[in-house]
Amino acid sequence: MDKRQFFDKVAAMREAQKEYFRTRSRSSLEKSKRLEREIDAEIKRVYAIVGAPPALPPERSLFDNPEEKDAK
Repeated sequence: MDKRQFFDKVAAMREAQKEYFRTRSRSSLEKSKRLEREIDAEIKRVYAIVGAPPALPPERSLFDNPEEKDAK
């Protein structure tokens, strides 16, 4: 899949997701899930070629207060 095909598939996936949340129809849910699986498979395929992305640093909690940690 090239960049344009990936972009078009993601755009179609988002439209299917929006359609599902508008209608809650079984067919739109199935279409949305099918497109999500295709996108996930493409991401997995590209990671296998270029390597997995670097790990993201752990996110801080909204309730973490860095000043409290420094005071301890």
